[in-house]
Amino acid sequence: MNRDDGRSTDEEAADAAGVTTYEEAADAAGVTTYEGTILVGRDFEAVEGRLVVEDGTIAAIEEASVASDDIVCPAFVNAHTHIGDSVAKEAGRGLDLDELVAPPDGLKHRILRDTPAEEKVAAMRRSLRYMHATGTTAHVEFREGGVAGVEAIEAAVDGLPVESVVLGRETVDAMEHPFAAGFGASGARDADFDAERNATRRAGKLFGIHAGERDSLDVGAAMDLDPDHIVHMVHPDETHLDRLADAQWPVVVCPRSNLVTGVGVPPVRELLDRTTVALGTDNVMLNSPSMFREMEFAAKLTDASAVEVLRMATANAAEVAGLDCGVLAEGRPASLVVLDGDSDNLAGVRDPVRAVVNRAGEGDVKAVVP
Repeated sequence: MNRDDGRSTDEEAADAAGVTTYEEAADAAGVTTYEGTILVGRDFEAVEGRLVVEDGTIAAIEEASVASDDIVCPAFVNAHTHIGDSVAKEAGRGLDLDELVAPPDGLKHRILRDTPAEEKVAAMRRSLRYMHATGTTAHVEFREGGVAGVEAIEAAVDGLPVESVVLGRETVDAMEHPFAAGFGASGARDADFDAERNATRRAGKLFGIHAGERDSLDVGAAMDLDPDHIVHMVHPDETHLDRLADAQWPVVVCPRSNLVTGVGVPPVRELLDRTTVALGTDNVMLNSPSMFREMEFAAKLTDASAVEVLRMATANAAEVAGLDCGVLAEGRPASLVVLDGDSDNLAGVRDPVRAVVNRAGEGDVKAVVP
């Protein structure tokens, strides 16, 4: 905009910041602009233009003709992880679910007991860095090890641009730790979690629980606890689906993990038709914590649309985590991924949402914010 003295307000902003260009002034003022195809709102409307970030908030989304082929989408929220077993990637060939992860003596738990704390922290930190490099800025972590486990991930995430929503396990003290956001129950077949659920409710924190992973036998008891979300739900029966629709408990599905452990495929369409469904990668022992891989797998294995799958990895997962992210809209926090639409992998893409879900990968990532 020009003033009567012939100087633009952009030039004045530059002078005020002690720099020579408006772009430098914008940087000094904490303003960043991303151009390309912006995937806006919960339906990911593809808008050509620019997205302006000011002081960590999306200040504007402007429709305009731009030269950039970049694709700007919400950053991912991984709605279910166990990153403590980052020390045991690809262990346990040929073992079934119980042999792999059932407490207290599944392979994972034995390895965790035998691994020094500093080694576990270092391995978790590497997984967190990888998650951010692949577009994930937050995750919901079911954290083994009681209070010590919560403190280990607190140390691992320190200084990294990833938000860990930690659900402590095994003890009420773990849930009550200041860094914990709640309690993550293994499943109603393993123990009676009434006391933990009541304590979590009194604390005003989240309560998540595994259910329906092996079969349907533990689903009803899990639902009786009135959880904030349920993980897996591979084997719900019609009564469970009706209860989901009535109570609107969110469900987190982990289809890659379910196939690795041989328990089947979650009925994603039936779940989506009844409640909020989010996406998680589950154990690092079994799967890389890449939401790109999980989205592609979910989209091609089930009849969920690309829009639904991307929403499962962003807005829906943020809802499960209790976070204000997962959507690109003015006034919302700037949590986003910029993909190179002119990479050898993405050049020629006609549908940007399908491209993000089915095709994009770590090599296409230009920036992750924050």
